[in-house]
Amino acid sequence: MDYREEMKQLRDTLNENGYRYYVLDAPTMSDYEYDMLNRRLEELEAAHPEEVTPDSPTQRVGGRILEGFSPYTHEVPLESLQDVFNGEEVAEFCERMDGTLGAPVEYSVEPKVDGLSVALEYRDGVFVRGATRGDGRVGEDVTENLKTVRSIPMTLPEKLPRLIVRGEVYMARAVFEEINAMRELQGKPLMANPRNAAAGSLRQLDPKVCAQRKLDIQVFNLQLAEGREFASHAETLDYLASQRFKVIPHKTLTGMADAQAEIDRINDERLDYPFDIDGAVVKVNSLSDRAVLGSTAKFPKWAVAFKYPPEKKPATVLDIVVQVGRTGVLTPKAVLTPVRLAGTTVTNATLHNQDYITEKDVRIGDTVIVQKAGEIIPEIVEVVLDQRPEGAVPFTLPETCPVCGAPVVRDEDGSALRCTGAECPAQLLRNITHFASRDAMDIEGLGPAVVQQLVESGLICNAADLYSIHAADVAKLDRMGEKSAENLIRAIEKSKANDLSRLIYGLGIRQVGEKAAKVLSAHFRTFDALAAATVDELTEINDVGGVTARCIVDYLASPQSQDLIRRLREAGVNMESTSAPAGSRFAGLTFVLTGELTAYSRKEAGAKLEALGAKVSGSVSKKTTCVVAGEAAGSKLRKARELGIPVIDEAQFLVLIGEREGDAAAVEALFAPAKAAGEGGAAL
Repeated sequence: MDYREEMKQLRDTLNENGYRYYVLDAPTMSDYEYDMLNRRLEELEAAHPEEVTPDSPTQRVGGRILEGFSPYTHEVPLESLQDVFNGEEVAEFCERMDGTLGAPVEYSVEPKVDGLSVALEYRDGVFVRGATRGDGRVGEDVTENLKTVRSIPMTLPEKLPRLIVRGEVYMARAVFEEINAMRELQGKPLMANPRNAAAGSLRQLDPKVCAQRKLDIQVFNLQLAEGREFASHAETLDYLASQRFKVIPHKTLTGMADAQAEIDRINDERLDYPFDIDGAVVKVNSLSDRAVLGSTAKFPKWAVAFKYPPEKKPATVLDIVVQVGRTGVLTPKAVLTPVRLAGTTVTNATLHNQDYITEKDVRIGDTVIVQKAGEIIPEIVEVVLDQRPEGAVPFTLPETCPVCGAPVVRDEDGSALRCTGAECPAQLLRNITHFASRDAMDIEGLGPAVVQQLVESGLICNAADLYSIHAADVAKLDRMGEKSAENLIRAIEKSKANDLSRLIYGLGIRQVGEKAAKVLSAHFRTFDALAAATVDELTEINDVGGVTARCIVDYLASPQSQDLIRRLREAGVNMESTSAPAGSRFAGLTFVLTGELTAYSRKEAGAKLEALGAKVSGSVSKKTTCVVAGEAAGSKLRKARELGIPVIDEAQFLVLIGEREGDAAAVEALFAPAKAAGEGGAAL
């Protein structure tokens, strides 16, 4: 078969199954079969890049990290809707429609997805651009990120000259819970709710990060269709469904009573949808009637959004228990008498932290009013003080960890208490996962799922235990086998030789990130020297402040930490810096890397500069000494030029660090004034 024909067949097969999987939820092949076909297509495209087409499933995730988002002017404004909050206001809207159009009026009633509104533009049936709503007239071009939303078709069956549709991008509740569980395991801040998670994901500058968030979309309006005429909104939605869009569930009804009944039904069944909803939308179905009605300065007159009020009910606080999360944060939780809220039975409500408890004055035995924040997380709205039982006392969080007994400390912002125990069982999964992560000890094959199995099987209780497990025991775990087990043991053994900086970062000391770990390793050269340092000695080091210094000293003084480090040393883990001492050539200077470099990744290039004593920053400011600009440099390059910061290209950078022949002194002369002054823009 000709390779062009094979590539076409592969694209068609993969796109068809993608549509069935992501839109119809009826896949025609297994994940393995899909992956194998996709890999074959990638091989063919690598060999014949001139044959890559926009509709190829391989093009959904861009390889280039964006510098920022460009403004996008909506040809058809993305209007917002007027909110109504009760049946009387719905009746008033319907009466206005009857009075203007003559009864009976036909309506489309749809759930209102709580997500991020976007417009998708197609030309000749091909997806060319997508943008956020913004202020309704100007949004942000997020095309590359929207390509990662698998339910958005890249090509359409009918090739209209232009087509613009509007939809709501969302994160499914199941995906939200899955991602938050993983973020908790990794010690990252939890996402607040699915809507914020979707909005934040769609504005990631790296499309690959957006792709990992598994966003979805519900299309709910046809904005523009050149070459097509429609009589009703329902007809447009049916047409969009035929073009393989995932279309919002909707019903066409006549009259106010049926519309209100559908609003109530959607509310009763709101948890049956995979996405969060915050209301129902009532729209006049006839497009000609909409044209007659028109719009106000803010809203279309032919639609309203009914907003569901949060359901509130009383409950009694039976107890307040304190849990220790995987990041060590102590979280108080109120145990409640069972109460039915938003379709589920609630028996617990988070109390967040001591400040929250004190502000609300929640006590055991109190009657409280409970609601679901964002329809997901139960929370206490208020205490019914006139029903407080006699003898109820204020609640105070403990001064030691209820799991391991280690002292607890307040975070810098003063809101959370955190366990300081290095071997606290409650933090076990998070600590070991971090220890093994790529930027720490870099133990390949030891991801969160394997760590969890090792812990649950009793093979490890802390990071030091990793160095005493055997391949035969690991091979018994699910999805491992002898080969995988042997590879893992080799990776663990290899990690013993890592530089001291990786060990320092892997210990998970609060306030000590990857960069600070490198600074500490380069300065002290041995772990013993670091352990002997005082707070004053630590704060004398650049980039180590008082809070960080105190966290380091407290961590290393803990008996749990000392025991862990002793066991790591006995296991043969390297305790000394293996990297050459940092040079002083660029000491006190700050560089910023932007755009695509060919010889090195930006991280690798940054390490080259740091080895010469430079500081590498992620943002341009007046303190920046020099900007290294690769291909497709964007906003950072523009800002450097605005501030008059010296800029060099990759070729000059390679000359500067001695990796290419040339006049390094001439390149260095570009920022000589800053070097002479000891800092960046202040001397320019």
